Amino acid sequence: MKITFLGTGTSQGVPVIACDCEVCLSENKKDKRLRSSIMIEDKGKVIVIDTGPDFRQQMLRENVQQLDAVVFTHEHKDHIAGLDDVRAFNFKQQKDMDIYASPEVQTALIREFHYAFAEFKYPGVPSLALHTIEDDAFSVGEVDLLPINVWHYKMPVKGFRLKNFTYITDANRIEEAELEKMRGSEIIVLNALRKTDHISHFNLYEAIELLKELNPKKAYLTHISHYLGQHDEVQKELPDFIELAYDGLKLTI
Repeated sequence: MKITFLGTGTSQGVPVIACDCEVCLSENKKDKRLRSSIMIEDKGKVIVIDTGPDFRQQMLRENVQQLDAVVFTHEHKDHIAGLDDVRAFNFKQQKDMDIYASPEVQTALIREFHYAFAEFKYPGVPSLALHTIEDDAFSVGEVDLLPINVWHYKMPVKGFRLKNFTYITDANRIEEAELEKMRGSEIIVLNALRKTDHISHFNLYEAIELLKELNPKKAYLTHISHYLGQHDEVQKELPDFIELAYDGLKLTI
């Protein structure tokens, strides 16, 4: 299985106009973070988790020629806004795009991309096939995914475990029964927004403590705002088994 970090950033704390902070002015490519998303390649399938506003740019950067499914964690715009651009894969592959999402996310998708679900569609709009995620494991082809329920303040968010790899984004609380689903993972990806407290995200130190408890062989931090600091400086603060993820990072599991 191959994992590509398409993006490791967030809309939280990222200015929409010019910023003169050390992260935004950094020449280190690892400080240039698009919105958080990963791509999974396994058993002939290519799956993307979340299509944020940077989805098209991410697909072009990685020269992605095949996409079999999109899996969504939750319905916030920084995780769904790029869905329209799956139309390029509809055209190339001549089939619907399989979309896996909770009922709440499906409601948001139908609202935000209503034209893709209209009875009479305008030519060229995205063609989507919705599949409902509940709490049980599901499969995309022969690729098995186990949903993990986490809390983003009061919003339920899905994380996912694939074999010994677990991906969690947009969380600030995980109940014990869901932590049990994560235990034994060799690699865990977890969100760490900034160093100070936040109402709906783990901060750096909360993420580190949780990862120490779960004790994977390797862990990566994602969903990073520019308030966390420069990549190389933050990396110096981390335990040996934890790394700050960066856009374009690739793992072979």
